[in-house]
Amino acid sequence: MALNSHCLAQGRHAMPRAHYAATRSTGCRLRRQLRPLDEAQDSSSKPYMVVRSGNSFSAAPSANGDARIKVIGVGGGGGNALNRMLETGLQGIEFWAVNTDAQALSHHRCENRMQIGTESTRGLGCGGNPEIGKVAALESQEGLTKMIAGADLVFVTAGMGGGTGTGAAPVVAKTSKDAGILTVGVVTYPFSFEGRRRCTQAIAGIEALRGAVDSVIVIPNDKLLEVSSQSTSLKDAFSLADDVLGQGVQGISDIITVPGLINVDFADVRAIIANAGTAMLGVGCASGPNRAELAAKDAVNAPLIQQSVERATGIIFNITGGTDLTLMDVNSVSEVVNSLADQSANIIFGAVVDERYTGELRVTIIATGFSQDYEETLFKSDNRRRVGAAAAKPAAAAAPQAASEALSSSDDFDIAVQAAQEKPPAVKLWGRGIF
Repeated sequence: MALNSHCLAQGRHAMPRAHYAATRSTGCRLRRQLRPLDEAQDSSSKPYMVVRSGNSFSAAPSANGDARIKVIGVGGGGGNALNRMLETGLQGIEFWAVNTDAQALSHHRCENRMQIGTESTRGLGCGGNPEIGKVAALESQEGLTKMIAGADLVFVTAGMGGGTGTGAAPVVAKTSKDAGILTVGVVTYPFSFEGRRRCTQAIAGIEALRGAVDSVIVIPNDKLLEVSSQSTSLKDAFSLADDVLGQGVQGISDIITVPGLINVDFADVRAIIANAGTAMLGVGCASGPNRAELAAKDAVNAPLIQQSVERATGIIFNITGGTDLTLMDVNSVSEVVNSLADQSANIIFGAVVDERYTGELRVTIIATGFSQDYEETLFKSDNRRRVGAAAAKPAAAAAPQAASEALSSSDDFDIAVQAAQEKPPAVKLWGRGIF
C-alpha cells in the first residue's frame, strides 16, 4: 500500500527529535500499511491518517440486505473497549479505532484505525483536554464522514473524562446521526478515584454526546466496584469496565447479526432506539435449574436498571445460551420481562445460540424511552449538589469552565452523577444481576 507521505511528514517535522527517534521504527512498520483515503484527491487537504486492512472505504450498503453495523472506539478508553470486543469475537461488525495518539493506535488490535488531528496534536494526544479532542475531530471531519458511510447502525464507545474520548466522541456521533444513521453511544463514567476534574469533564462530555446520538448508555465505573473483591487489581478493574461496554454493544448487535432461534428485524430495533435519549442496561447470568427465570430476574433487578423496566416505553432484551438453549428458556425469560413492563411498551427480543454458554444463560436488557420527569425523579440526589460544589472549588479550577456550567445547569446528567456516587445494593458476581 502507498504511504500518505504528507501526513507522516507533518507529524515527523513537528514532533520532538527524541520522540521521533523513539517512534521511527513504528513509522517504518506502518509505511507498508498506510494509504490515502482518496488517491485521486490531493493528500495535502487531509489532516488525518488511516490504517486499513483493505484498500478503500466500503460505503455501499450490504448487498444481501443485512444491516451494516460499525463500532467506533474513540480515545484510549474506547480503544481498550474495542480490543475486548475483538477478543470476544463479536460477529458481523466493522470495528474502527479513532485516536489522536499515534503510538496508541500503532499497538491497537483493530485493523481499521484512524488518527485524527494530525495537524493540531501531531500524533501526541490531547493531554487530557477535551477541547483539543473536539478540535482534532472537527479537523478530521472529512475522514470521519467517509469512515461511517454506508452503515445502518453506529456504536460510538468511549471512556468519558479524558481528552480524546470526551471531546471527539460527540463529534463522531453527530457526524453519524447527521448522515441519517442510527447512532448509539456507549460510554463509561470515571471511577471516583480518578479525580474530580475527570468526573466534571465526563459530565460535560456526556451532555454533549446526548445531543448527538439517538440513545446513550452510561456505565458508571464505581458500580463495578460492587462486584469486585478487595484483591482486584487496577488492571482488572478497568478490564471489567471494558467488558461492560462490550455488553451494551453486544446486547443490541447480536439481536441483529447473529442467526438464532428468534431473529429480529432491524426496523424494529430502530423503532425502539431512534431518538430514545437515555438507555439503561441490565445483565443477568445464571446456570442450573430455573436458570432462565433467575437470569431474567437478575437482569431486571441489576443496579443500573432496577425499578426502571416498568417505566420504559421501549425494551430490547437478548437471550444467549448454549446449544442446550430451549424454547422453554426463552418463554420463561419473556414472561418475567412482560410481567414487569408497561402494557403499552414496545418490546422486542432475540434468542442467540453460542456454544460457549452451554449450561449457562445470559439475559441482556436495554430499556429506553423514559419521560423527562421520571429521569429527574430517578437520578436526583444530594450527590449532584456535592459534585457541583466540588466542581466550584479552586482545586477543580483547571477543568474547563463550560464543564462546570453544564454540571450546575443540566438535569440530564444526574444519571452520571447519581449512579457513580451512590452505593447500590450488594450483589454477587454470578447468579445475581451483574451490572
